[in-house]
Amino acid sequence: MSFSQPDALNLIDGRWLSAAGGATSESLDPATGRRLGAFADSGAEDALAAIDAARRAFESPGWAQNPRLRQMALLRWADALQSQAEALAQLLMRENGKVLAQARAEMAGAISEIRYYAGLARHIPGSALEVEPGVFSTMLKEPAGVAGIIVPWNAPVVLLIRSLAPALAAGCTAVVKPAPQTALISAAVLRALHEVPDLPAGVLNLVCESGHAAAEALVASAQVDVISFTGSNGTGQRIMAAAAPTMKKLSLELGGKSSCLVFEDADVDRVAPLLAGAATVISGQQCTAARRVLVHASRYEEMKAALAAAMSALRVGAGDAPGVHLGPLIDAHSARQVQARIQAAMDAADEVLLRGGCTGGAFVTPTLVAHRDTHAFFVQEEIFGPLVVLERFEDERQAVARANHSEFGLSASVWTVDGARAWRIARALRNGTVWINDHNKLFAEAETGGYRKSGIGRLHGYDALVDFTEIKHIYQNAGVV
Repeated sequence: MSFSQPDALNLIDGRWLSAAGGATSESLDPATGRRLGAFADSGAEDALAAIDAARRAFESPGWAQNPRLRQMALLRWADALQSQAEALAQLLMRENGKVLAQARAEMAGAISEIRYYAGLARHIPGSALEVEPGVFSTMLKEPAGVAGIIVPWNAPVVLLIRSLAPALAAGCTAVVKPAPQTALISAAVLRALHEVPDLPAGVLNLVCESGHAAAEALVASAQVDVISFTGSNGTGQRIMAAAAPTMKKLSLELGGKSSCLVFEDADVDRVAPLLAGAATVISGQQCTAARRVLVHASRYEEMKAALAAAMSALRVGAGDAPGVHLGPLIDAHSARQVQARIQAAMDAADEVLLRGGCTGGAFVTPTLVAHRDTHAFFVQEEIFGPLVVLERFEDERQAVARANHSEFGLSASVWTVDGARAWRIARALRNGTVWINDHNKLFAEAETGGYRKSGIGRLHGYDALVDFTEIKHIYQNAGVV
């Protein structure tokens, strides 16, 4: 496929189409502000047409009841993406702004995840019980139906695939609604699946928009059986409310405020650069990014200096510039909003250890503050940019209490050479993922998701299939001889 003019049309019932009203919007490079291409700017009419196509495709047993076809479609999709991986990574870097190395890693992780679910497509077993003599209860795991997948812009390829791949493996059909900021890369990735031989029309549908009408139609429609959404807690709450009348299944990952607990036996000089990298991945625009660093009092002053030095050494620039660690934020508007919250945090913090700021356009340099009160807005609020809050603790109990004082519960990390302590703390933390002596390690085989306001359901791993399947009990009294 060509990337010379990567415009994104809608894909509905196997055909690439303009928006019903013919409207388009531009996609811009956040590093330069230059136009990359255009996407179909759709509304509810296009979404309803895509839903109808997905429903027709689901009701045909040729997809929902054919696991071998589903496996081969996924494997061929992965192969097609592999052959285009560098061109896709370049497009991802330009449209999202992330550093090229991170874009390449995202493509590699996404391709790996497709292959993982291709393997599971042929192994979704049920169970059978003889509950009385000659009386059998058989439990089948069936595809849930039509899945509406609403994708964010921060990791648009892997976050699309971690929902779409298990949905397709389970036998669902799908309507994808990408973020407008990354519509081009979303369409390019899905074009590779659309071009797979023998993929039935309507199994895969794509509807682009700059607004919310298409997404709202997906959430409200009784013909959509599952909504998979990654994004803010506020939007997730609105989706839950809008989906309530149809009682559809929901898979929601809604953000986090990850704490990193550094104990007195940790090597601060080694840990500080790792935490700086974990805090600024995708320029701090990742829900599992390190946001709070809690340090034992005996190493607190040492960590102050080491983390400030590590963060100040990070270079900000265009994603393809040599030696760059942070690219731009997704757009200039987001950069201004994020910087306003960071400035408010610096104004209120006990101590500012590294003062960051906007350097023009969508670029924001890292900020490090130290603060004691865990009730502070910048300790509790997910500020989607390169801000880190440093805190101190006296003992294990206080460390856990401070870290657990949060409405979120997505991820955390523990840094210690004491193996028993690492497990003790990990068990006490109220988070869906806890890393030991590392941070931001995500892969296809291990489920991720959050406690509390970080969402419901799990993605990645075998349990991701739960959100896209239903269990059917079939009873039969066959009698005995």
